Amino acid sequence: MEGAVRWRQITTLAFLTGCTWWGLPIDAGAAQPNVVVILVDDLGYADLGCQGSRDVKTPRIDSLAADGVRCTAGYVSAPQCCPSRAGLLTGRYQNRFGFETNPADAIDTYGIPPAERTIADELQAAGYATGMVGKWHLGTAKGMQPWERGFAESFWHPNGGVLFPAKQTGLLPGMRRGREPADVKGYSTDAFGDAAVDFITRHAATRAADGQPWFLYLSFVPPHWPMEAKPEHMAAFAAEPDLHRRTLLAMMASLDENVGKVLDAIDATGQRDDTLVFFLSDNGGPTGRPRPRPDAPLEYGQNASRNDPFRGVKGNLFEGGIRVPFLVRWPGVIPAGTAYDEPVISLDILPTALAAAGRPATAAESEARQLDGVDLRPALSGTATAPPHETLVWRFRFPGPEAGQQKFAIRQGRWKLVRDGGPPALYDLVADPGEKTDLAAREPERAAALRAEWDRWNGALEEPAWSPRPRGPKAKQSPKKKAAAIEKAAVLIASS
Repeated sequence: MEGAVRWRQITTLAFLTGCTWWGLPIDAGAAQPNVVVILVDDLGYADLGCQGSRDVKTPRIDSLAADGVRCTAGYVSAPQCCPSRAGLLTGRYQNRFGFETNPADAIDTYGIPPAERTIADELQAAGYATGMVGKWHLGTAKGMQPWERGFAESFWHPNGGVLFPAKQTGLLPGMRRGREPADVKGYSTDAFGDAAVDFITRHAATRAADGQPWFLYLSFVPPHWPMEAKPEHMAAFAAEPDLHRRTLLAMMASLDENVGKVLDAIDATGQRDDTLVFFLSDNGGPTGRPRPRPDAPLEYGQNASRNDPFRGVKGNLFEGGIRVPFLVRWPGVIPAGTAYDEPVISLDILPTALAAAGRPATAAESEARQLDGVDLRPALSGTATAPPHETLVWRFRFPGPEAGQQKFAIRQGRWKLVRDGGPPALYDLVADPGEKTDLAAREPERAAALRAEWDRWNGALEEPAWSPRPRGPKAKQSPKKKAAAIEKAAVLIASS
């Protein structure tokens, strides 16, 4: 861990001084690229064409890999929606500020603490126009909404759990534009795609006029629940016998179309070479268990995704829960059609974007502020001589029967120690990416060293700021009321 601490000190110093990093100058006078972060929800590792899928059709998303880099060991900082997003937007392990899991009993007060600065705060300070479109799920209390977290423009839904309009009104429920409710019709994936295109087109004109760059955080719902797709896309995959896999394929087709709209808008406005694009999922796919027949109901929150070749699902710290599709495109800087196999993490997006922007130091960049991500430009451009990270770490307390059990994982190089529902297990991820063979008994010293390093990191963390499961009176309930309460709690917990 000493090496990792040294590394973070170097990165912090680079931010504070504006010095040259890895031979790449951080020059505040250089042209600042636009930045787009496209985040999708509950996407399985194997559920893109560029990730090896034969049935998921995603040619526009795949083009990001063809024109940029596919990070084969791309991670997120949590296996669940809210904490993963909190880490991405701050560039810090969300555990450092108590954001451990999705909220339950604190549903009306949770969010990123006001003292934490987001990527939007930072890029806005660097002169960027900032916008957020799509699923938020980081709080609706005072101080927690997008327009209060650095996003000058926002078209958003509080938790993202909406695809089709309500039958009673014909409108998408819960949509907001800035601080005001918004009357929106249509399929939400299309609505978010159209809003993103509008933002890009308007700000392309501004950039042409006065040079102001822009940042867009675009957070789509699919393939998260509800499992709902447009009829024309369902018809296109009629040959798929499994209803839920067919629905996922159809939802992904709509998602791909709208990512294509965004890429086309960037090209049409002449900004392709001036725009850094990230694409990733917020966690691994909640694949679902086998069902007795193809049209049998799918359990709430599961989506028939696939995390091959990895073990685990959303909510796990096995690879299937935290290793995600992770694509980056920046023409002229990142070589096209490449793969990068060293571990990277969503926390790296903030420092990479800020370094690319040549952002001058702000008061927030003091020694007390700990950025856990690093600038990926050297690694992805092929100029780095060492991996971006010596160590990656995770801590997670998940609601449900195992509430209160502390899950943890740590990866160093090819080795990973993980506790998720059993005793700590040690895996060689190069030889055994599916985490099938526990080597803890064979390599006790290695396992002990990894555990000691994780304990040191964990010792500096805050306790979770809210309970990972609903609390309430223990009075007896009728079976009907108990079932209703469980369903309501599941919605609060899993509406990620």
